This record gives sequence, structure tokens and C-alpha cells, in this order.
Amino acid sequence: MGKLDGKVALITGAARDRGIGDAGARRFIEEGANVVITDILEEDGAQKAEELGDACLFLPHDVRKDEDWVRIVATTVDHFGRLDILVNNAGIVHIGTIEQQDAVVWKDVIGINLIGAAIGHRHVIPHMDAVGGGSIINVSSTEGLDAANGLGAYAASKWGLRGFSKIAAIELGRRNIRVNSIHPGAIDTKMSNPMDADPQNMSAVMTYFPLARMGNVREVADLLLFLASDDASFITGAEIAIDGGSAAGRYMKMLPGAPGDLL
Repeated sequence: MGKLDGKVALITGAARDRGIGDAGARRFIEEGANVVITDILEEDGAQKAEELGDACLFLPHDVRKDEDWVRIVATTVDHFGRLDILVNNAGIVHIGTIEQQDAVVWKDVIGINLIGAAIGHRHVIPHMDAVGGGSIINVSSTEGLDAANGLGAYAASKWGLRGFSKIAAIELGRRNIRVNSIHPGAIDTKMSNPMDADPQNMSAVMTYFPLARMGNVREVADLLLFLASDDASFITGAEIAIDGGSAAGRYMKMLPGAPGDLL
């Protein structure tokens, strides 16, 4: 018996191979869910749905567009009969200084990473009400917990998503709709590791993190599964870092007694 038997999940930004959305969809299906994956990458998404079989449906989707959300949610319910889980995973990153990030960059990053997720909440609420509740998981970032130079628009969007998740958790709690944010750090995805470097030794920077390695998408998928399932039935409004300890602080390599491989 799977943890998500009889449940239906909608995961945005799930077309890319070796991505968090992809891994989440696979993990949910393993545990008995039917899953709708959405993305602007139509060819990749259609191929993935064909690979995953009848338990998966792909729909093209621009999360910034209200009319797209109306169509996506309606099609999900028509096809699978209900909607229990939303994972707002779609996101983009832009690297540049404050002077390099103009209004177009800000509108794109905030529009996809924050506004798109907020719009999604509006449209799934009635359908979660209809089945007695649900789980919404917003994929933020460690940049939504701390900050790094060169990521002004991205960090602002992820801090915003973190805060919005708490508001949604408060507003929707009495309707048995749980809302949580997760905060992945350096995860071995095509976005974070486009050159496919060894995730165990991505760069010298990794040694500053307590676990001294990148995470993998299966680890994030397991967290998504936990929050989507009844195992997390008393968890809402939480912000959970899955980052190898990077949000906790840096590992000081030169301290006396530090392991020799980190000196």
C-alpha cells in the first residue's frame, strides 16, 4: 500500500530530467498517486508523461497566466477525478548584480517564482475543499533563508514565497489544507550542475558546507513525499531546509582538530 494511494498531485516545472519536479513525480507515482506534470517545455514534458505511463499526464503551462491555471486545474480534475496535492516547483534563476538586473529580469523572476505559485493556490483551493483538504508544497530555496550576492531578484522571489507560504498556511489551516515551503540548497540538478560535475566533489566551496557534498533529487523527492502524505498531517506553515546544513552556517576548515580531508 502506497502513502499516496488514491491521491492526485499537480507538479509544476516537472519536464526537465534530473530535476526536482521530475523526481517528485516519479516518487509520487511509486507511492500510488496519479500525477499531472506541467511545464513550458512541451516536447520534454510529453516524452516524460509517455515514459511514466497512465499514472502521469503532461499539460503545457505558463504559471504566470491565470487562464493557464484555470485550464490546468480543470483538466486535472476532469482526467483524474480530484486534486489533493500541489507542488509549486516551476522556477527560474538570473545571476547578476543589482545594476545588471533590469525591470524585465525582475518581472520574469518574480512572475514565475512567486506570482505563479500564488495564483496556483487560488485555483486549487475549491478542489481541495471538495475532497476534505490537501497539501500545498512551495519549492523555495536556501536563498529564501539567507542571501548571496548576484541573486537579488531570485532571492527576493524565494523570500517572498517563504512568507506567502506562511500566510496561506494560516488562512487555509481550518480547511485542512496544509501549506509548507521547502528550501533546497546545492542539489545535483541540470540547473545547479549544468556541466554534470561529480556531486561528491563539485568544487572546493562544497567543503564549507557541513555535509561537504551536493544533495540529489531523490532526497528532495522524499521530503516532498513526506509533506504530501498523511505522515505530515500536523505540519503546516513550516520552512524546511534540505541543503546539507548550509543554512546553519559554514564549516571552518582551518580550526584545530578539523578532519584532515578538509584542511
